[in-house]
Amino acid sequence: MKDAMTDAPSAEAMEAYWLPFTANRAFKAQPKIFSGADGMYYFTPDGRRILDGMAGLWCVNAGHNAPRIAAAIREQAGKLDYVSSFGMSHPLAFELARRIAAVAPEGLDHVFFVNSGSEAVDTALKIARAYHQARGDGRRIRLVGRAKGYHGMGFGGLSVAGISRHKRDFGPLLGEVDHLPHTHHPEHNAFSRGLPAWGAHLADELEAICAIQDPSTIAAVIVEPVTGSGGVLPPPVGYLERLRKICDRHGILLIFDEVITGFGRIGAPFGAQVLGVTPDIITCAKGMTNGAVPMGGVLVNRQVFDTFMDGPAEAPELMHGYTYSGHPLACAAGIAALDTYEQDGIFENTPKTASVWEDAAHALKDAPHVVDIRNIGLLAAIELAPRAGAGGTRAASVMQHCFDKGVLVRTAGDTLVLSPPLIITPDEIDRLFTTIREGLMSLN
Repeated sequence: MKDAMTDAPSAEAMEAYWLPFTANRAFKAQPKIFSGADGMYYFTPDGRRILDGMAGLWCVNAGHNAPRIAAAIREQAGKLDYVSSFGMSHPLAFELARRIAAVAPEGLDHVFFVNSGSEAVDTALKIARAYHQARGDGRRIRLVGRAKGYHGMGFGGLSVAGISRHKRDFGPLLGEVDHLPHTHHPEHNAFSRGLPAWGAHLADELEAICAIQDPSTIAAVIVEPVTGSGGVLPPPVGYLERLRKICDRHGILLIFDEVITGFGRIGAPFGAQVLGVTPDIITCAKGMTNGAVPMGGVLVNRQVFDTFMDGPAEAPELMHGYTYSGHPLACAAGIAALDTYEQDGIFENTPKTASVWEDAAHALKDAPHVVDIRNIGLLAAIELAPRAGAGGTRAASVMQHCFDKGVLVRTAGDTLVLSPPLIITPDEIDRLFTTIREGLMSLN
């Protein structure tokens, strides 16, 4: 694909659109507009090529404009544009579910389709509560999330999430929710490469919650195996194993939110496989279709699924779903994405590239204002010391410097977060981190 050259929208043309997670007035005064993309790059209307250090929004794992995916969407649009999944379906939905189950952690062999990570989380929480209800244990309604966790923007996901600014304007949220502490303690685990050695004991806080609330009231614990939007926090060695044991001890379902870590981000189809801990439920989205069509999924193990199948055969087992669940174009994109990951060896290549990525990230340890660097797979975070009374501005300055130099990165407070397409090359890794270093050197 050649660099896209189209006219940027005028101020009048932009007026009707209320952008999400955006300072709309500031954006419309100085908009960032992309008009095309291919491989590792976005293109602006004036012909600039922008190296994508974020895989869109943690999702374009196979790179932009992946040919198999684009072709599959075009072909499916000409065959079957839409069919409801309420009491009917189409062949691709069954094929995609089968393909996902085949690469999922062992035992997670049923897939419920949704349209986003937010919907996947809310669906998983409802399944968890309904599961206990179906097995005659309706007291289990309490949910446990974690500080710094991000689980989408539905009311369920916001309730179990642990980023206060996301919740501030929308309360009250769900009751009967508790939170584990986060694992980010730079005084003990700064500059860790991969999993921090310190912090496994923090999982034991779940026992403290159980002691206060009574474990027989807790339906599920939900965590990101690697915290993403909260600052790229890999779990300490042994942390997830402890969570799994505590959940098993008390009959609590363990949910992994793999919306970011799913589909190759840390070196296998799912993060659970890399980290060696299998949950009862996994939520996924983003890389599921390479970001090309909105789609998400909830994977459940056979015990959870079979519990729902004990009722009358003629009645819906789960009174839940969405108009666009299992959408034909999304299923076509999902199958083509899996084909691309498999045929191009993307999952297998990630661990090889990750070693180059890790070294490049940690080479910034001596750069001005850097107080921590974290990485796992093709994820990284560079945390900066904040300016007094002006938190977030240092990272924002570096992000703008990078954009001006043709590199796209993202911030979470004073942390630069990075999650490139999994096809990134060593030369592109070098350019990404060299540009960040230049931005850091320019700071006061």
